[in-house]
Amino acid sequence: MRILICEDSVLLREGLVRLLEHGGHSVVAALPDATSLHQTVAATEPELCILDVRLPPSFTDEGILAALELRRTHPRLPVLVLSQYVEERYASELIAAQGGAFGYLLKDRVADVGEFIDSVQRIASGATVLDPEVVAQLLTRRSRDDRMRALTERERTVLAALAEGRSNQSIAALLFLSEASVEKHITAIFQKLQLEPDGGGNRRVLAAIAHFESVGGTPAAGPDARRSTPEPQTGASA
Repeated sequence: MRILICEDSVLLREGLVRLLEHGGHSVVAALPDATSLHQTVAATEPELCILDVRLPPSFTDEGILAALELRRTHPRLPVLVLSQYVEERYASELIAAQGGAFGYLLKDRVADVGEFIDSVQRIASGATVLDPEVVAQLLTRRSRDDRMRALTERERTVLAALAEGRSNQSIAALLFLSEASVEKHITAIFQKLQLEPDGGGNRRVLAAIAHFESVGGTPAAGPDARRSTPEPQTGASA
């Protein structure tokens, strides 16, 4: 896979290059800031872009703005955002934005090489992958939402796993449930969140987004809508 990295820390940037290349991927560019990001994307045509949330010169929202712009101008380009901490406002904005496949992970996750490489591959394949800490904080923040109050504790747990980009099979293994039980929980979640079948299998992503948006409303299409080979799921209703 062709990957572009935009990270200001030399140590992390070079570490990502070596880690990804060791995993069989090709790093087409490793940038210290977003100044030439869009030109480099156009010139190198990466299959995945990895960006830091905070980039020079102000180390505030440069990475966020760059990621949002990429999701707007290159809707088929998967984007993985790395952050030192959970930035709820930024996470909500990025998740709610329309665009291609997307991931938001804490930098600590890079230390688990196997899990990180797996996340990279899943995002490149069309999945939405969110760090468990991001999911936990955003779900807690939205716990007063009427739709959230309608969910049972088990349904909340399933939703959190679903928002991390897990398949039904993965959720079943994680929670020691049968796949049939997971499918029933997901169907109940869809019903309580008032998410109707859309014909494109996007309700899994919309279910997560419904809780992460700071303003009510459901996007017309989720990240997986623009991928020709979304992660397979068990059961048509989920």
